[in-house]
Amino acid sequence: MKKFINHLKKIDWILTASAVLLSGFGIVSIFSSSIRSGDFVNFQKQIFFFIFGLFLMIVVSFIDWRILRDQPYLILTLYFFCLVSLVGLFFLAPEIHGTKSWYKIGAISLDPIEFSKIILLILLAKYFSMRHVEMYRIKHIILSGIYISIPAALIFFQPNLGPVLVLFGVWAGILLISGIKIRHFLILSFCGILVVALGWVFVLREYQKERIIGFMLPQADPLGINWNQNQAKIAIGSGGIWGRGIGRGPQTQHGFLPAPQTDFIFSSIAEETGLAGVSLIFSLFLLFLYRIIRIAIDSKTNFPRLFASGFAVLIMVQIFINIGMNLGILPIIGIPLPLLSYGGSNLVTTFLALGILQSIRVED
Repeated sequence: MKKFINHLKKIDWILTASAVLLSGFGIVSIFSSSIRSGDFVNFQKQIFFFIFGLFLMIVVSFIDWRILRDQPYLILTLYFFCLVSLVGLFFLAPEIHGTKSWYKIGAISLDPIEFSKIILLILLAKYFSMRHVEMYRIKHIILSGIYISIPAALIFFQPNLGPVLVLFGVWAGILLISGIKIRHFLILSFCGILVVALGWVFVLREYQKERIIGFMLPQADPLGINWNQNQAKIAIGSGGIWGRGIGRGPQTQHGFLPAPQTDFIFSSIAEETGLAGVSLIFSLFLLFLYRIIRIAIDSKTNFPRLFASGFAVLIMVQIFINIGMNLGILPIIGIPLPLLSYGGSNLVTTFLALGILQSIRVED
């Protein structure tokens, strides 16, 4: 019992509190956007996912993180599981809005992409922690890129472009943190631009091109491809300083704002809580990221340092893309806002990663 209490005392409760408050903001917003339809199933599910995720974080924090560092076969098994789960989507997942991204298990949808992100973070942390003194060798960049490219290709052909960009963003971030040469990074950036150009011509589907063109020409089709983003910007602007009030946002409550519980939850929150609520959310995210980076800085070895840094990059990339979509500075590619957007897979895996970070803080 004494060991249990001592363990709880060492947990980063500031990090936990920031995650809980952000999740609470999301739950309140999901409740608000459910009022119009009178359907509170997603609200109830999100509460369950939150409680389960918080419980999972505490349990995982008691597991020594060194198991992940010292068991390469465990990591390879997890990576293989990641690939199998992504392949299985093509055969077992229902098609929703033209994509096959979730397994349907009763009333719950399971998104293996979210779990794959954490598995790939563990894999990259292990790979680069063993080879940080050899980062001058381009073969390590290529091999790590292959590890990322295989699941990324499986995700892309679902088709689902957003998570692919997130994965490569995290990979690039970990490469920089690991000490890649600037010359190699510039070459990699050039290759990335070349791949994007070729992808536009030979790979992207018409609706994906339309979204990008609509983003670049926002006035071209205001009632068509640009409708969603325009409504999101209207919602943000109408919130003012203090907001319209919970359950009183006209864009959210009258159905003009699309996906107010997922992709555009930021716009819904901005409309109903205004600049004050948005400022509080940004402050909580900054505190959340600061505590994660603090764990990375305080880590004594490379694996926990790279895992914590990589997770911080993952969160930052998702925040940047999601809010960028809401503000109209990025095209709509379906990335959730961490801890706030509705979705059990994203919320639970975020708390799972936090459990690993808590273990690092306690045991390192």
